[in-house]
Amino acid sequence: MLDGLGAELGFAFEEVDITGVSDLEARYRELLPMVEIDGRRAFAYFVPPDGFRRVYSAAQAPRSDAPL
Repeated sequence: MLDGLGAELGFAFEEVDITGVSDLEARYRELLPMVEIDGRRAFAYFVPPDGFRRVYSAAQAPRSDAPL
C-alpha cells in the first residue's frame, strides 16, 4: 500500500527491520507495523490510505514557525 501511495504522492519510504535491535524492539514491538512521517509517529497497526494522504500532505505544508 505504501508503494502505491509513494508513487501517487512522490515519496520514498524506508522499511526498518527491528529484529535483534533491543532498543527498537523495546520501543516499537507492540506497535508494529509503525509508520512515521518526518520522524513523527503517524500510524500504528493500520494505515488508512485517506488518512495517510491527509497526514502526509499536512507534513509537507510550510510551517508558520519554520525559519525563513
